[in-house]
Amino acid sequence: MATTTITTEHYLLYPSPRNAQNVVFAHQLFLPYPYALIHLPDFDLSGPCSLFAACRTTDQKMGQLVTFELAQDQARFERLFTPD
Repeated sequence: MATTTITTEHYLLYPSPRNAQNVVFAHQLFLPYPYALIHLPDFDLSGPCSLFAACRTTDQKMGQLVTFELAQDQARFERLFTPD
């Protein structure tokens, strides 16, 4: 099954099939760990969020982009996330 890609000003995004919604929210965090397993429900976030495999267009760096509707969710994620 083909996956729809999303192109933004800074990223080429491939939505995770586990996303409840494929929305690119205002608060974004690029993680340069393309193979890290990120299970967003484990972070007990308050608002909606989404996860994408990402290619940063400035340097073609692969990784993952996590987007959040709420700034406090981004802060919580940054505090709790540790790469594998």
